[in-house]
This record gives sequence, C-alpha cells and structure tokens, in this order.
Amino acid sequence: MHAAIPLRLALFYAATFVVFGVQVPFWPVWLSARGLSAAEIGALLAIGQWVRAAAIPFAGIAADRTGDSRRIMLVVSIGAAVGFLLCLPAQGFAALLVLNAATGACLSALGPLGDNVALTAAYAGRLDYGRVRLWGSLSFILTSVLTGWLLDGRGGDIVVHLLIAGAALTFASCLALPSGGPAVRRAEQSGWRVLLTPRFLAFLGAAALVQGSHSVFYVFSALHWRSLGLADTTVALLWSEGVVAEIVLFFWGVPLLRRVGPLGLIALGGGAGLVRWTVTAFTASVPVLALAQLLHAFTFAGAYLGAMHHLARTVPAERAATGQAVYATVTGTISPALMLLAGSLYESVGGLAYLAMAAIAAGGAAVALGLAGATSWGVDPPGGRADG
Repeated sequence: MHAAIPLRLALFYAATFVVFGVQVPFWPVWLSARGLSAAEIGALLAIGQWVRAAAIPFAGIAADRTGDSRRIMLVVSIGAAVGFLLCLPAQGFAALLVLNAATGACLSALGPLGDNVALTAAYAGRLDYGRVRLWGSLSFILTSVLTGWLLDGRGGDIVVHLLIAGAALTFASCLALPSGGPAVRRAEQSGWRVLLTPRFLAFLGAAALVQGSHSVFYVFSALHWRSLGLADTTVALLWSEGVVAEIVLFFWGVPLLRRVGPLGLIALGGGAGLVRWTVTAFTASVPVLALAQLLHAFTFAGAYLGAMHHLARTVPAERAATGQAVYATVTGTISPALMLLAGSLYESVGGLAYLAMAAIAAGGAAVALGLAGATSWGVDPPGGRADG
C-alpha cells in the first residue's frame, strides 16, 4: 500500500491542476460570455482572491482537529464540483460573484491540505515531494494547451463543463488518498507558539515576497511582450519554457535542498528574481528573455520547495495542516496586494515596473539569508541532511 502513495498523490496533483489549468487562463473568457464587463470580471476575480485567502485557515484547522486531511479534502472537492454545476444556470454579477468565491474557497483549501499529506509521506521516507508535485505543473501546462485548442472557434460555455469534469476528477483522486495516519515528525516547539514566533513570521514574509515578486509577470508579461513586438506564439513559448524549468527543478530539487537547505532555496529564489526581473525590465531580445525565463525554476519552484520543507521541519505534526494553511493565506493575501501595486506601476512606467519586483525579490532573499544564518533546525530531510 505504501508503494502506491506516490502514485496516488501524483494523481491528486494532476487532477487538481486540471482545474487550475482551465480556470486560470480561461475563466474570464466564460465570465465574459455570460455578459460580465471587464470591470465586473476584474472585481469578481479580486474579491475571489481575498475570500480564498480568508477561507484557507478554516480547512487547515479542521484537518488538524479531525486528524484526517483526506476527509476535509473530500468535502471541499465536492463543494467545488457543486459550485461549478450551479454556474450552469447562474446569471448576473451577484450570483456569479458568490459562486466564484465559493468555488475558489474550496479549491484553495486543496493545495495546502494535499501538500500536508505529501510532506508527511516524504518525511516518513515514502516519496520525494518535488517529484510528486511536478505532476501538477505538467498537468497545468497540458490542460491549458488542450483547453485553448478546444476553445478555438467554439463558445466559452465549454470552460465550465471542463471545470465540472476537473472537480469530479479531483474528488475521485481524493478518494484514493490515505486517511489519517500517525505523526511522523516533531519540532522542538509545540502547539500554536511555533506559528507566532518572530522567526516563523519572518519566514512567511520572505516566502511571500519572493512569490509575490512574480506579480508584474503574471498580470502583464503577455501585454508587455506584445507591446515590444513579440508574436503571441513566442509569448506562449516563453511561458511554457518557465513551466518546463519549474518541472525540472521539482524533479532534481533534493540534491539542491541537501546543499543549501530550505531557507537557502528561498534565498536562491529571491536572488534569481533580482536577476530575472532586472533583465526582463530592459530587454526585448527573445534569446535573452528565454535565458531569463529559465530562472523560473528558482524564483517559483525553488522558493516553493524551500517553503514546503521549512514548514515540514518547523511546524509540529499536530499543527501541520494549519501551518500549511497559514502559509497559503499569507502568500494569498500579499500577492493580490502586490498585483494592485503592479497595476499602478505598469500603467505609469511600463516594463520598468519589473524593477520594483526585483527589489521585492531581493528583500525576500535578504530575510531568508538572515534566518538561515541565525538558526539551524537540525532535522534530516528525506534522502539526506539539509538544515534550515
């Protein structure tokens, strides 16, 4: 049974990212087909982000109290499927706002809870977290490409049908996950205190800054590159290249983790962000941009992998799901705020807005380096020792 756990978790990540691969690029297309204006779509998505961030801790607390993340994952995956089903007859901004918030709240809980299950198995020596998580990234890019092909020449209604199917697939994948399970790791501190220490809060800030430094890229990269004369195909290839680099880092991440530790990975991600966003601010050269996009392996995947392992080593087992939820909530709150800043900056200075993202990434790296130098956690990772 234990041998099947990596496969079950890989299927979970693949199924979950089927939903994200449809929703992230194409949900606005469906909303527009339902008659919402650009301003209404923007407001709906922004409010949905805040609701997601607020809802995540409740799922983590529930999982820790029941001792069974799988049970909560089943509930929220059913909630997402029902929410998308209700979108079929829904009309008008108010109804769609409520349903978008409800489905978003359910989906946002799945990631932290799934990560908690995967990291628990990783620290029990049953799997390599990065090599399981990469199936989510691979699923995202394949689903996005397939959905774009299916939408070509067709109406936007197909989007919600794909989301219903993806949510049902996610529910099925949650059924296959192990339930409950013994605690496999302990930190020196217990209870809620570890979630309130200055060091833990500083870690959250460092991780959120490095991930939040992608704000201009996520929102405006396509518009910026098109304004520089790049073809849509080139833009799509640059985006795909970044995801491929992310997958490679997830696959080969353990040797790097052993060498620099979790906090070192976050710092490396911030340093890579300083280089990546500075280069992106000043160049229109496709070869140079292609080289810069390779740094996505560190700015996203490396920093994310570092954050996950740091959480696994520092948060006590009885608060593990809550710790994951707190991390997701903080990053989910700071990122939308930085997106608002990104919008104002891009409107004022165009591509030079990336320089602000470079500074934010550097700030995250500095905090992570300070934490790495101040402490040694002394916990062995799967496959070898890497403090931090």
